[in-house]
Amino acid sequence: MWARSGSASPLSHLLLVTVLGLSFAVTTLHSFRGCAVRDFSFMAHKPGCRGLRIHTEACWGRCQTWEKPLPEPPYIQRHHRVCTYSRMRHLTARLPGCQPNVSPLYHYPHALQCDCLVCSSHHTECQTF
Repeated sequence: MWARSGSASPLSHLLLVTVLGLSFAVTTLHSFRGCAVRDFSFMAHKPGCRGLRIHTEACWGRCQTWEKPLPEPPYIQRHHRVCTYSRMRHLTARLPGCQPNVSPLYHYPHALQCDCLVCSSHHTECQTF
């Protein structure tokens, strides 16, 4: 059963699922708050090889973040968390059509569990402004 409200887009609908007499509310990605594992596809590229589409699991979501001013040093209190890997497995794919002097191996992470954590540049691209 889809619950509609006015001119809401299909992404904002709520699906109520009943399994074995228990009801679960399933939210769409548009309305999701938090951090979760999600299916992810990308093109793996490496100089000297052809590209390969890889299907894996990655972290996705929105985490609470805030800053507030303080009257004394350090003058600001920060709480910045990102949706990132808390458990992962490293996988390897073999890229097609590689030149003889180029290794066809391509390494990438596969998410097993994701949480809102401080960003770690070991496995996540962390940008500061």
